[in-house]
Amino acid sequence: MAEAAASVRLDAFAPAARVVLRALDGLRGPRSETWLVGGAVRDALLGRAPQDLDVAVPSSAVELGRALADRLGAAFVVLDEGRGVCRAIGDAQIDLADFRAPDLAGDMRRRDFTVNALAAPVSELVGRGEAIVRDPTGGLDDLRARRVALCAPRSLADDPVRVLRAARLAAEPGWQLHPDVEPAARDAARGLAQASAERVRDEVIALAEGSDTARGLRILDRLGALAVVLPESLPMRRTEQSAPHRFDVWEHSLRAVEAMDEIESRIDAYEPWGPELREDLAHGLGDRLRRSGALKLAALLHDVAKPETRTVVDGRLRFIGHDSLGAERARAIASRWRLSARATEMLARLVREHLRPMHLSQVDEITRRARYRFFRALGDETRSLLLLALADAAAVRGDAPVAVWAGAGGHVLRTLMTGAADAEHFTATPPLVRGEDVMATLNLTPGPAVGRLLAEVREAQALGQISTREEALALLRRAADRSRDSPADRSAE
Repeated sequence: MAEAAASVRLDAFAPAARVVLRALDGLRGPRSETWLVGGAVRDALLGRAPQDLDVAVPSSAVELGRALADRLGAAFVVLDEGRGVCRAIGDAQIDLADFRAPDLAGDMRRRDFTVNALAAPVSELVGRGEAIVRDPTGGLDDLRARRVALCAPRSLADDPVRVLRAARLAAEPGWQLHPDVEPAARDAARGLAQASAERVRDEVIALAEGSDTARGLRILDRLGALAVVLPESLPMRRTEQSAPHRFDVWEHSLRAVEAMDEIESRIDAYEPWGPELREDLAHGLGDRLRRSGALKLAALLHDVAKPETRTVVDGRLRFIGHDSLGAERARAIASRWRLSARATEMLARLVREHLRPMHLSQVDEITRRARYRFFRALGDETRSLLLLALADAAAVRGDAPVAVWAGAGGHVLRTLMTGAADAEHFTATPPLVRGEDVMATLNLTPGPAVGRLLAEVREAQALGQISTREEALALLRRAADRSRDSPADRSAE
């Protein structure tokens, strides 16, 4: 195995990763074969300061992983006892595995892509602060060319999930697939139907967290992989839309993801809310998915139920109820992909409510009451929904999101954003009355009526119509009197 003409430095890694590497060296000693491999080496060479690490050892990876987790105070899980694969999860995530061949070179050749078949000895990296990169498959040349190439002809057939990874890597700016990858990926894509849902999820999340998610999705589409992991996309391709839409449902959805990519990359353009939007997008939802990535998945799925709800009314295509049915479909997809409960709820809520800003744009004036109810319905997802609505609007004709935001079409979004801080401030304001006050004042038992009355009082408080407990109690009595006098109540007696 010839040494590659490249080296990687310890200070190229994030601080948490350097702590892990020093702990590994302390556990294994300077003469041991402990190799840092894969994406961490690739990313360090690209100047990306990797935090998560992959480690390969000749044997006893599970024993080493358990000792490492104990030393770091990290969580530990065995992923595959038979193959000696485990994970330690703390400030960094460390995957450890036994060699899949008698030696390092053989192990590297059994990996997915040459740019991931790079290795650096941990003892050398920690001891000298720098290590020579071992490259048995020509990965350094492919790294310089930004080329995703197979380690072996059967790399994808042996593990179809690697098809998703190939698209994710090729979606990065300036990268491309080697010509041999595409036919191999198309042949292997069918095997994704039998792949572990958790592994598919991890790749979907990694793609959604990238800077060019839409490009990755288009690559997956070309390779036939999306039809397997998202079969709901097939009828979306065959569903046309009326003007002002220029695209069918599938192309519109992909362009909405493109718009979300652009929104995230230019978030400071949305003055003066750039900093708060950036903070909101960075919020974690579990399994390394942030709101930014979940928003791209919501953009992909927001019209997923249009094929099922397509009707013709007065000569025009309509999709009545696609928002509510789409929320059910999005929830099912999120469950199939094993997304976290928080991410699943966010996706379902955004799909269910994605038309709400458009409905508000059709009124002459957005009242304080309408704005309050909007924020009450969306809660923590308010800003996310506004960005999804912006991406949706941009994808109608393929416009730039920032142009839509600045133009007449963005008026309702800017108006609603103006009230976001006030709404959050009010949410933190204690209510004037609570459920027990309602029940005691009106002699009610627990039930839906108590919740409705509380909501009415809370809304009045938000609108500045009441400001004291006494005013809240008086409002409760008036509301109860109205309820008793309503025709519905009289007819029920």
